Amino acid sequence: MPDNDALYDVRERTKNPEHASVDVVELVLERAQHPRTEHRDAHLDEMMATVVDRHGTDPVRTVIHRILVDHYPFRTATHDLEMRNVEGIRIGTAAGQFLTELNAQDDG
Repeated sequence: MPDNDALYDVRERTKNPEHASVDVVELVLERAQHPRTEHRDAHLDEMMATVVDRHGTDPVRTVIHRILVDHYPFRTATHDLEMRNVEGIRIGTAAGQFLTELNAQDDG
């Protein structure tokens, strides 16, 4: 079983495992296309802009789904996608932070 500290359990965090990754994917891609400049997480937006530019949207979608829904560890979510493992860590970190933001918006 993968290390639970490296995963985001969608069922526990959002109560909606069918749709959570779609919301996060769209937010990741939006932030990659329009990075925020005066925000504490602007570095994540810029990092995702680089990753999306380098690999395209489909592999990024796949990695986010694998991490948030299929419970892959960040470092192995890129398997068979012609990406380095570090890209999975980058994508997983950003997706996790953006999922936290989505949950805070839903709670607020």
